[in-house]
Amino acid sequence: MNYTALIIEDEPLLARNMMLYLQRHELECQAAGSGEEGLMMVDEVRPDVVVLDHNLPGKTGLSVLEELRARDAQLPVVMVTGHGSEQVAVDAMKLGAFDYLIKPVSLHQLKQVLDRAVQQQRQASELRHLRAQSAGASATKGSAALLGSSSAMKQMRHRLAQLVDADRRLTQGAPAAVLIHGETGTGKELVARSLHFDGPRSEGPFVEINCASLPSQLVESELFGHERGAFTDAKERRIGLVEAADGGTLFLDEVGELELATQAKLLKLLEDRRVRRLGSVRDQEVDVRVVAATNRPLEAMVQAGTFRGDLFFRLGALRIDLPPLRAREGDVVELAKVFLARTARRYGKPDLRWSREALDALAAYAWPGNVRELSNVVEQSVILCASPEVGVSDLNLPAAPAVPPDARHGAAPAATTGFGGQASLPDAERQMLEQALTQHRWNVTQAARALGISRDTLRYRIDKYDLKPTA
Repeated sequence: MNYTALIIEDEPLLARNMMLYLQRHELECQAAGSGEEGLMMVDEVRPDVVVLDHNLPGKTGLSVLEELRARDAQLPVVMVTGHGSEQVAVDAMKLGAFDYLIKPVSLHQLKQVLDRAVQQQRQASELRHLRAQSAGASATKGSAALLGSSSAMKQMRHRLAQLVDADRRLTQGAPAAVLIHGETGTGKELVARSLHFDGPRSEGPFVEINCASLPSQLVESELFGHERGAFTDAKERRIGLVEAADGGTLFLDEVGELELATQAKLLKLLEDRRVRRLGSVRDQEVDVRVVAATNRPLEAMVQAGTFRGDLFFRLGALRIDLPPLRAREGDVVELAKVFLARTARRYGKPDLRWSREALDALAAYAWPGNVRELSNVVEQSVILCASPEVGVSDLNLPAAPAVPPDARHGAAPAATTGFGGQASLPDAERQMLEQALTQHRWNVTQAARALGISRDTLRYRIDKYDLKPTA
């Protein structure tokens, strides 16, 4: 662990010995011979920790400590004195000293105390950063961010309100885990934030981790933390995101990407509410609400042996299924108007409006990428539009199957697919997927690009329809 120390000590020999010892351990170190000089050097050196003698000429150590705390309440200070008394120790701790050492000081002990002080300060700083992140913008908090007046969205918001009410009535223990399932782009993170910010844990941290974005060998360390020396690059102790979420919510996005070994540890967390850092022999008790999200068919993964059945049932005790945008009648137009107003202000075009034809085209499109795709299309239209009215030509919608009018209103009659006959929308979608994959020799990236959808969306549909390459 690297850091910078400032030694405020009026005994030159002791100050020099401290400096040499710390520098031999590859630490940066500066020294000051009085409290006044030390206070001037703090702004210049910007130390991570201060070693402060109590018996100084001029300002006493306690006076310097008080001024240091006034300047930077987070800066750890270790007091050192040759005339120890209980009252001095009490006064130092009241003023916020990290520790109090009596001369003669063991240099090895001094470095251990400094290491611990810097480590705890950095962990506290990391926690403050995570809590600040969890606050986010007010637009992303609570169920108010879940737009849409369709019956599907009203049912989903009612389900959310039931879970929040149950959380408020809970008298002991942590609330049950929640599993959010939905296609890519349906707003799973917004639902997780709504559960947190509308509920009794809103003042606690909201910590998010995307399980698919981290290398598998780092997921466990990120979640549960590690002790120094637990593995090759573990040069210092680090708390995990589970501990950082203590008192709040841990949101595990793409939980289906976790390896089986990590799934076992997650199951233990849900059952015991305890976590053990890598390389540690002790468990830490945590009070955390776990919310998981996935777009993958976990039931099928359980049958295939790639996802633990006991973890699935523990996560799925409370489940929220997000409707795809194509199943939310009327919401496309409503969302398009909100997104246009919001995006147009960002790009300095506040007077933009939709043409009737453009809204009809948006309503007729299938939206395989759901709300995220709609938001991206709106932003692209705002950028490209050269007139006050956004028309069909500004939309640049990808070539993907449109939703038949009957299907948009909940009926399921046969629809003309363009594939040479009458078929249902799922059949048409399956044929289009097979056609694109075959044409691009099952190169998922190229097929997704040709269909105008993301790779994640295409992979989800491959799993959904159980598509396999033909010989």
